[in-house]
Amino acid sequence: MSDSTVQPALKATREFRAATQSGYLMLLVWLALLVIGIWCAVQLVNYGASPMVIALLIGTATIGVLILAGFYLINPNEAAAIQLFGSYKGTDRTTGLRWVLPWLSRKKIAVRANNVISDKIKVNDLRGNPIEMAAQVVWRVTDSAQALFDVEDYKEFVMAQIEAAVRAIGSRYPYDDIEHQEVTLRGNHDEVGKELRKALIERLSVAGITVDECGLTHLAYAQEIAGAMLRRQQAEAVIAARKKLVEGAVTMVEMALNQLSEKDVVHLDDERRATMVSNLMVVLCSERDTQPVVNAGSLY
Repeated sequence: MSDSTVQPALKATREFRAATQSGYLMLLVWLALLVIGIWCAVQLVNYGASPMVIALLIGTATIGVLILAGFYLINPNEAAAIQLFGSYKGTDRTTGLRWVLPWLSRKKIAVRANNVISDKIKVNDLRGNPIEMAAQVVWRVTDSAQALFDVEDYKEFVMAQIEAAVRAIGSRYPYDDIEHQEVTLRGNHDEVGKELRKALIERLSVAGITVDECGLTHLAYAQEIAGAMLRRQQAEAVIAARKKLVEGAVTMVEMALNQLSEKDVVHLDDERRATMVSNLMVVLCSERDTQPVVNAGSLY
């Protein structure tokens, strides 16, 4: 029996609302205490030391300092995680002047949208060709507790996962397909972008982060094969064009022969039919203008 024990999975920290209150009410209380403190100071100056007044002044000053230490501000698209001696006590997302018990610490985090353009990375596509890729990602924090407490640094985590997702997507599809029979990185930007977004959402869910939008901003062959791949693309394009041209020429020749036969315009034996087919194919498939030779005599 093995001595090793299976480690339990880490329990995700989920965001919930913290027990905080408006700071404006506490500000009124603090101002009232300030007035009482000033009154006590005036009494001490005018009438001398009085144990009751001194006690009231000390108590007012102590409570006022504690109240003052509990104020904090939350800006729009910002949240504050509340902690008590390292224990998570909730998140406050209400904007404005806020107040919490002074022994509770506050850790702020921005929940606004962030736009990131990743560095260019070299990836081998589905066919093993080295390519360069970069992505643009719009992300935001949806669960402040997970972002702050479940990962070491959520911003570095985002960048690392973007690179990993781009590498995974880049190796899943070919760069290009001249026959347009496969999903490619170059020809299917929308589909690849959706796939990348889905992969990023799955990877970043552990950090309480979602992806609003993403897509490739740079896609090219690596420099060491760029020239060779360009020549290959040009050759494939020429072959595809030639194939299309020949298919069209054969259709036109077939149509011409059928119409001549159906309308009884001229009767051709096999030899002259072959000659006519050859001449028509030369005319239709030639890259240069052909020069016709007019036969002024008999056809035969």
